[in-house]
Amino acid sequence: MIKIAPSLLSADFADLGRDAGRLANWGADLVHMDVMDGHFVPNITFGPAMVRALRPHTALPLDVHLMVENPAAWVSPFRDAGADIITVHAEADRHLQRTLQKIRDTGAQSGAVLNPATPLCAVEHVLRDCDLVLLMCVNPGFGGQRFLPQLPEKIAALRRLADRLNPALEIEVDGGIDPETAKLCREAGATILVAGHAVFSSTDPAGMIRQLRGA
Repeated sequence: MIKIAPSLLSADFADLGRDAGRLANWGADLVHMDVMDGHFVPNITFGPAMVRALRPHTALPLDVHLMVENPAAWVSPFRDAGADIITVHAEADRHLQRTLQKIRDTGAQSGAVLNPATPLCAVEHVLRDCDLVLLMCVNPGFGGQRFLPQLPEKIAALRRLADRLNPALEIEVDGGIDPETAKLCREAGATILVAGHAVFSSTDPAGMIRQLRGA
């Protein structure tokens, strides 16, 4: 079952509660929230207060992607605010295994994130501590970027690695996802597709989600 996680980065910032609330009716599986601190990536977006404000608007799991320095310090604030899944960048955390365990200790699902140029060996030895690994298909910081064509090969390599070390691992992909690139990612082994612009700019968001899922 392919899961679709529309990113609120492409939603209407003046009415995020409305847009988050629509996602279940459109057939989405998760609500993806890109948290940026202006240091790890060159942009600033949501904090724990925004997660807390949105939590009453949707029963879907909140998938919080921390693009921040010192991510371990933010695990508890975001979990307390209502995050169900928390993912942290391997590039930002020198004690990645400890942070992943900290996420699980809160009761949330844990995930590691890799930028496009970061090799899979950066997470190989923590795959058993992960519920998912998020592969960035663009360089993080801004929505609406073009999918990097070398990423399906990386997705397939991660699937092979996961099948050996953690067969239940979900592989999430984020960046430049549209019906064409979604097909490439699904075929390579991805199980969660993050899509912002494709969903929120569509005249038929529910139909777009079905296309992304491959229905």
